[in-house]
Amino acid sequence: MTLTTPAAFETVPLDTALRPAELVSREWLTRGYVRVRLEGDRLRGFHAPGADDHVRLFFAPADGPLPATPEEWRELPSREYTPLNADPVAGWVEFDLVVHGDGPGSEWAATAPAGSRVAVAGPRRSNAITGDPDAWFLAGDETAIPAITRFLRSRRPGTPARVIVEVAPENELVPLPSDAGTHVTVLVRGADSLADTLAALGESDRPEGSVLGFVAAESAVVPIARTLLLEHWALPPEAVITKGYWRHA
Repeated sequence: MTLTTPAAFETVPLDTALRPAELVSREWLTRGYVRVRLEGDRLRGFHAPGADDHVRLFFAPADGPLPATPEEWRELPSREYTPLNADPVAGWVEFDLVVHGDGPGSEWAATAPAGSRVAVAGPRRSNAITGDPDAWFLAGDETAIPAITRFLRSRRPGTPARVIVEVAPENELVPLPSDAGTHVTVLVRGADSLADTLAALGESDRPEGSVLGFVAAESAVVPIARTLLLEHWALPPEAVITKGYWRHA
């Protein structure tokens, strides 16, 4: 049954703060996917209510003095990530990060020693959910898994959710939450493609009732996702989030 008031995303501004912290643990989930935990007194009260919230991590150099001001922190190399788990009372935040290439975020995720200093900035805004959808459609690559995981956690138990994730071969066993209402398809990059899979879906594949749709991956996937969700499935724009998290060089 379709809800009288369809579910939707509503953007809510948040107070931006820059919070120094340090790396306290690293857990390899696959050969190319790692979970890191940051702790710090300034992380007490950290608030990222939306499943796809983004914060920016600024990486301090291993040698040399720490930045003394927010302006100095913001001059350092940085990357944006979705926080996966947080305890605002104890003062810690966890991130699941893709390790690939030699960028500052990937190198830090793989090699930074315990005690390495970072600063966490944001989130500046959050996508709050109004209403209660009849179904979810969630798709992306490894970079979207934290947001997809948080969306799945937030939904009413048993609500149908179709999840499609494209991963590199070394990340095929990356953990994803699942229950009786969740149908997960894992595409291994090189053998299958998220872009091709989305392009092959049609009107008959639309979940019934009110649907919230989220797709985040390489930028070229975004127009394909928008065509599917907004045109073929005729979802209202306020029920759809599509994001290009990265771009091929």
